[in-house]
Amino acid sequence: MIRCIAIDDEPIALSIIQEYCKRYGNIELQCFTSPLAGMECIKSTHPDLVFLDIEMNSHNGIELAKELPDGTCLIFTTAFSQYALDGFNVDAVDFLHKPIFYPRFERAIEKAKVFIRHDNDNEKPSGSITLKVEHKNVIINLSDIIVIEAMDNYVKIYRRDLPMIVPQITMKEMESILPSDGFIRVHRSFIVSVASIEKFSNRTIYLKRYPRPIPVGRKYTEAFNNLNNIFQPQ
Repeated sequence: MIRCIAIDDEPIALSIIQEYCKRYGNIELQCFTSPLAGMECIKSTHPDLVFLDIEMNSHNGIELAKELPDGTCLIFTTAFSQYALDGFNVDAVDFLHKPIFYPRFERAIEKAKVFIRHDNDNEKPSGSITLKVEHKNVIINLSDIIVIEAMDNYVKIYRRDLPMIVPQITMKEMESILPSDGFIRVHRSFIVSVASIEKFSNRTIYLKRYPRPIPVGRKYTEAFNNLNNIFQPQ
């Protein structure tokens, strides 16, 4: 369950967020038209996610964002696109431009979930991760993963003795939630499981139960050096 607070001085805007949260599911939402009351609740309850309007009658959301507790996942909602850069400068995970449509809202929630999993030590994946595949949540055992391949704004995950799946997540987001001691990004298009490596050269990696060699990109030579350290005899 994602604990969420939305602050907007327009009740209609809050009702839209409320409707979308209900449609998405597994979100507990509190709404505030008063920025002060909303911020007080945020500081006392430490929600996972905050939706915050920027240009309100009495307060500016950019300034309020600077007062959020550390680790709060923030999504700005505003009708004024010129604030987008300012929004990202205060580490907002996304920026929703009004009028907000559900597909764009859903994508913002998916980005927020990656941030929340990565930032919360108690929810970091250890033996498994949960990703959305064709609008369903799928639990993926990390030990099953052989290699992950980029595909536009999605990835292809190849697994041992299991079908390949295509979750709704970007390569960058995928890299952020995988444990660094078990997975290495060796190319802009590939993340490999360390346990699946059979042999490698300075430019190519060969994996168990995977037919194609994986190239090592020039900008990922540090990853290759890490492989040398991992497989060097003690």
